[in-house]
Amino acid sequence: MAESIRLAVDVGGTFTDLVLETPDGTHSHKLLTTPDAPERAVLEGARAILAAARCPPGAVSLVVHGTTLATNALIERKGARTALVTTEGFRDSLEIAYEHRFEQYDLYMERPEPLVPRRLRLGVPERVAADGEVLRSLDEAALRATAAMLRAERIEAVAICFLHSFTNDAHERRAAAILAEELPGVALSLSCEVAPEIREYERTSTTVANAYVLPLMSGYLGRLESGLREAGIAAPLLLMMSSGGVTTVETARRFPVRLVESGPAGGAILAQAVAAENGLRRVVAFDMGGTTAKLTLIDDYDFQRARSFEVARAYRFIQGSGLPVRIPVIELVEIGAGGGSIARVDELGRIQVGPDSAGSVPGPACYGRGGEAPTVTDADAVLGRLDPGRFAGGSIPLLLDRAQAALERDVGAALRSDAVTAAAGVAEIVDETMASAARVHAVEHGKDTAERTLIAFGGAAPLHAARLAQKLGMRRVVVPVGAGVGSAYGFLRAPIAYEVVRTRHMRLDAFDAAMLNALFAGMRAEAEAVVRLGATPDEPLREVRTAFMRYRGQGHEIAVPLPPHEFGPSDDAADLLARFEAAYTVLFGRTIPRLEVEALTWTLALSTERPLPPRAPEPDGAPAPAPAGHRPVFDPAAAVREEAAVFERAALAPGVRLDGPALIVEDQTTTVVPRGWSARVNARSQIVLERTA
Repeated sequence: MAESIRLAVDVGGTFTDLVLETPDGTHSHKLLTTPDAPERAVLEGARAILAAARCPPGAVSLVVHGTTLATNALIERKGARTALVTTEGFRDSLEIAYEHRFEQYDLYMERPEPLVPRRLRLGVPERVAADGEVLRSLDEAALRATAAMLRAERIEAVAICFLHSFTNDAHERRAAAILAEELPGVALSLSCEVAPEIREYERTSTTVANAYVLPLMSGYLGRLESGLREAGIAAPLLLMMSSGGVTTVETARRFPVRLVESGPAGGAILAQAVAAENGLRRVVAFDMGGTTAKLTLIDDYDFQRARSFEVARAYRFIQGSGLPVRIPVIELVEIGAGGGSIARVDELGRIQVGPDSAGSVPGPACYGRGGEAPTVTDADAVLGRLDPGRFAGGSIPLLLDRAQAALERDVGAALRSDAVTAAAGVAEIVDETMASAARVHAVEHGKDTAERTLIAFGGAAPLHAARLAQKLGMRRVVVPVGAGVGSAYGFLRAPIAYEVVRTRHMRLDAFDAAMLNALFAGMRAEAEAVVRLGATPDEPLREVRTAFMRYRGQGHEIAVPLPPHEFGPSDDAADLLARFEAAYTVLFGRTIPRLEVEALTWTLALSTERPLPPRAPEPDGAPAPAPAGHRPVFDPAAAVREEAAVFERAALAPGVRLDGPALIVEDQTTTVVPRGWSARVNARSQIVLERTA
């Protein structure tokens, strides 16, 4: 295993990043995403990186892949033609949603449109009670008539979501068998497989989202597998999930909704390792790519996790304005603030940046590929932060005249300013947007950003990291090795993992150890069947059990960690109560006496062990090399243009210290060191920026 050669691929909305890990070192490559056929960029990049490393394709032992393809399909509404088959009388639950207004006082507030229009949401006579009892048998004749209607509509995917199927899935499975007969070739998603837990709206929304992207993702992964084999890469293909683990391609093709936010999850894993290497217990992971920026809080070398996520928030990123999916995710905030985010001036004379992006096609104006709107990358180029001949390793020469013209036309003219002033305004707005998102995200979780360290990666993050840190009250920034392709590096550190969830209502005063032991045994078997497909037979596995519990009568549950062993009789009921009260006290500062406690949902997460790296020692001081040159750079914070020394990152040995203003350049990104900041290179060759003024 030590001699293995592994390839990581991250397909984003603008760039496709690749990292090849070999016994002799790592190699990286960045190229534009090909949105019409994303596998084309992956295969082209794989050929290029293998050639650069002089590595034969057959020597690759593993390919790990993360992509925003599923996310973008949901956001852009470019998925399959999907229908919903549900219990008669409940087809509108997908549109009724939570029955509340996420923006109470806006008379023009609009809810997100369901992925399935009402005429394609069809009810079938059947009914299962909350305890699993069949109250009305499935009307198979009605279901076959429904199938005939779907056939006429040329449906490509069907989501099946019957009431209370998480306690008794017989009707859903029988319906799937009938629809498979009646609609050959149509993709089927069952809620009892995709999200077998309580709460009808979230379960339906998740199942519909899975069905909506299933044909797209299944086709893409199939083409990618075939393309890799034709290229001579016969290694297993594993997919990154939103939970921070990787899974098999077979599982990913069945449940592509679990791939939502897989790229940012890889970045969070990289930041976790960097925090451990530097002994940083409280950090903010900052990933800024070509389309979006992502921020994640990490405390004590672990990130926050959640069991739900909203895709495509359409109303000022307010909670409730997106499509909810019930999947295990790393808790993060994502905003439309990337290098390709488009800048404009609104009717009030304010600069607005994003959330729309120029992407890879047509791209920013400076790419010279047909894009005319000014973007953050255009602003960075005009400010002098980017070397026009070095961008993306020299594969994309930047045309400064087009960037200046776009900024002057769409921003400067409205503000009566030149291109440089317009660029400075765009940079300040995008930095403040990211800072505001980070502050809100921290406050929502009872935390702050001051006294934390910012770990910056992604092609655009090192350009903006120091200024963002200033706005958040931070004094330190760490830029890891290979920051421009950071998420792909994170993929190589991710464990093989899978999580199983089940809803089984149980009051603690009716504790049933035998039922729970049988439940967890089945969950363990299901999870291990997936994990062992990617792990070695003798590789130790880590099991994490969680119960979601509440006081009886409350509307929502809290997560309660459980011991990873079988339950005994009454003693474990008392232990479970103590664990619940401890978790409740942490969240609310008190418990509620004399109220019954109940558990609704149980989860089991299984993963291979991936220990964090040890803290690196501090290196001895080393002399700084002579600058490779100087370049005028405009500093928006100080509103001055000054000469910045330019250093090649590869020429900076551990122990080197530099003072700003300076630019540290590499193939995939540039680290901006403003005046008032210093940069040093630690023992892991990471750049550590620190405020000196």
